[in-house]
Amino acid sequence: MSESKFATFITEKKLNVQRILSVSHKLETLRPEDRKIRLEKRQAKKAEGGEKKQTAKPRSGRPVTPRAIEAAMAGKALTGPQKQRILRAVNTILELKKAEKVELKTLF
Repeated sequence: MSESKFATFITEKKLNVQRILSVSHKLETLRPEDRKIRLEKRQAKKAEGGEKKQTAKPRSGRPVTPRAIEAAMAGKALTGPQKQRILRAVNTILELKKAEKVELKTLF
């Protein structure tokens, strides 16, 4: 079986899978400001003021898992959020390497 687009991209750009997992963990980990955003959203829902305030979007708190990376390397189906997390981690690494960011279509 041929390699998936993601696997060929990783080997082409010489990216380490462990580094992708590490960067994703660092990006997606919940921080106090994220918990504060969620609390304010919950309290606003209880108040039901009628008007909706635009709040910042909190981090998901769910980093890329080794299982998701293996599935991406094998070309198996992934959910949209999993693909987005992998994309964010890869783009962060590419940014550190002073390379161009990629789009979702390039990886999957």
